[in-house]
Amino acid sequence: MNVIEIKNLNKTYNSSDVVVQAVRGVSLNIQQGEFTAIVGPSGSGKTTLLNMLGGLDRPTDGQIIIDGVDMTQLSNNKLTEFRLQNIGFVFQAYNLIPVLTAQENVEFIMHLQGKPKAQRHERALELLSAVGLGDRTNSRPGKLSGGQQQRVAVARALASQPKYVLADEPTANLDSASTNNLLDIMEQLNRQHHVTFIFSTHDQRVVKKARRVITLEDGQIISDIQQKPE
Repeated sequence: MNVIEIKNLNKTYNSSDVVVQAVRGVSLNIQQGEFTAIVGPSGSGKTTLLNMLGGLDRPTDGQIIIDGVDMTQLSNNKLTEFRLQNIGFVFQAYNLIPVLTAQENVEFIMHLQGKPKAQRHERALELLSAVGLGDRTNSRPGKLSGGQQQRVAVARALASQPKYVLADEPTANLDSASTNNLLDIMEQLNRQHHVTFIFSTHDQRVVKKARRVITLEDGQIISDIQQKPE
């Protein structure tokens, strides 16, 4: 079953007299439960593509269809609601709220969804335990290491029970031990709960774990390979 259908997607940026075509004619399908890495050199369009998949940026033209819903046709308000209910994000810079505890950060997205307090509390504790932070629920981001903050970000991304999680360079600021730990957690969640993970990455450690590797160059797909993860 396709979670995402991308049809002839284009994104053009106009700056002064310069026109940059960041994504050019990209078409692909992503199935439920995939663990996919989008790779390519800086400026290849991978982050732009990921931002469009997540509804953070709109394409110049083309379609992004998720479960039969064409995101490109949604109003801004409808797109925000769709993103809230269906998509989880893990960012390179963590993007945690510094004044909130780990538990409160994980609960925040569920608060926006209008979930009852008891339900938010229970799921946040469950997710923090799943990422190995059951003993740091009351810690604020400033008291956590980079690897721990990124694990909180993964728990937050999963809190809304999204159909897929987009991770933009999630290991860029992590050491090898933290990276391996985080990838093991994501892979386990992917296999046990069939959450679709899509990474934008330069990190070969992420690429080696992926079961599908899509390579972009100059905004176009130049290869799309299924592989056995190491």
